[in-house]
Amino acid sequence: MLRTTVNPWTYPEGMDQGVLIEGHQRLLFVSGQCSVSATGESLHPGDMRAQTSVALDNVEAVLREAGMGLGNIVRMNTYVTDVEAFFAQAGELMAERLAAFDVRPPGVCAQISRLGRPELLVELEAFAAD
Repeated sequence: MLRTTVNPWTYPEGMDQGVLIEGHQRLLFVSGQCSVSATGESLHPGDMRAQTSVALDNVEAVLREAGMGLGNIVRMNTYVTDVEAFFAQAGELMAERLAAFDVRPPGVCAQISRLGRPELLVELEAFAAD
């Protein structure tokens, strides 16, 4: 797979504006992952940073099950109940974990009124290719 970043301009948020993927063989669409255990129990109520870490762990688990990893992510959408809290408490954590794989996926960060469960603060949706 050939990955070419497309950045006619850059923003300080740390994401590429586009990623051109050529020569890929598989695409994986990862549904929204939240801070829940393998049995579906909500984890870390009220803790944006801890919830983001678990949600990213869950994205990574889905990728791993498909024979991929965080380095295969080509787009990631982030839905949060408080965008300021996300950037203050968890944005750097997510950027560092992805940067370890040289990934700065384009995507959306949107504040929404609530997620599927009121105690959840963040949901990550990913698209991956290899």
